[in-house]
Amino acid sequence: MNLNLPEALYYTKDHEWIKLDGDIATIGITDFAQHELGDIVYVDVNTIGKTLNAEEIFGTVEAVKTVSDLFLPVNGTILEVNDLLNKQPELVNTDPYGDGWMIKITVTDPSSITSLLSKTAYANLIG
Repeated sequence: MNLNLPEALYYTKDHEWIKLDGDIATIGITDFAQHELGDIVYVDVNTIGKTLNAEEIFGTVEAVKTVSDLFLPVNGTILEVNDLLNKQPELVNTDPYGDGWMIKITVTDPSSITSLLSKTAYANLIG
């Protein structure tokens, strides 16, 4: 399996990715995660406006065979959910790092992102 792992992102052991821009972060699930889940049919995030800690659940992603929790990589407040996914949840499969992003958050402590996995460390984790 030839996985796409962009260099500019950080990754979690739970297979989320995060891209920081100032104190705003965009978050989604990795190419590996969408491969493992199969065809995504629904993304459910009802935490807009909530402040959550790292590793707390911010929503779920539903595939044909399973439902999986989504974990916040760092502490922050949920700003926005990708509305495109309401009509086209398959974007998570076809473009997990682009149009298939899930949420944007305001990060409480932007330096906390450095405790996450680099591309290399994540690639080692998933083998």
